[in-house]
Amino acid sequence: MTGFPGSPKTLRGGLVLVDPSSGAVKRVITLQYTPDQVSRTLQVQGIGEAGDRSEALRLKGPAVETFKIEAELDASDQLEFPNDNPNTVKFGLHPQIAALESMINPLASDLIGENSQASYGTIEIAPTEAPLALFVWSAQRVVPVRVTEFSVTEEAFDPNLNPIRAKVSLGLRVLSVNDLGFAHKGGALFLGYLQRKEMLSSKAPSSGLDALGIGGIP
Repeated sequence: MTGFPGSPKTLRGGLVLVDPSSGAVKRVITLQYTPDQVSRTLQVQGIGEAGDRSEALRLKGPAVETFKIEAELDASDQLEFPNDNPNTVKFGLHPQIAALESMINPLASDLIGENSQASYGTIEIAPTEAPLALFVWSAQRVVPVRVTEFSVTEEAFDPNLNPIRAKVSLGLRVLSVNDLGFAHKGGALFLGYLQRKEMLSSKAPSSGLDALGIGGIP
């Protein structure tokens, strides 16, 4: 699946796991191939039908935004050069799939620690805070997210039944200041994302009313 050598280099999208307190990068997960399509939905947070008429134009908060991506994984290129890719020969795509699954599972050590606390009679045990996930799709989209959907279709296997070709479907919900607060690292990143949208909006071409076939607002 090697591209034409004369084609321009395309950046890859991916996910970055950061420490929610310090913002230190803990892991970078790049998508092996850039998906051909990214689906986005935005649910408007308006006052709604039940609100007072004077509130009709007010927004309660930022729109709830979700992403849906389909990522392809293929170990064929790596298996052509087994000496350079011993982990792929031994495990196939298991490591790449496991890295993505790490976003939705707590560490086994955390679960063992919580069980140990419970066995000692701790009444209230707060689950360990997971790393903050950032969806990165160019410099214009660096946004905190929570994984809401995750499915894997493994399509081919090596003689040891390791997957060597797979498709991963990810559903991501953007975490806003409503979810994280203004003091949280993710809240600051969301505000930066929103400000970049506002900057890009200001660069969109603007037409006059005559383009709509009217000379003015009646």
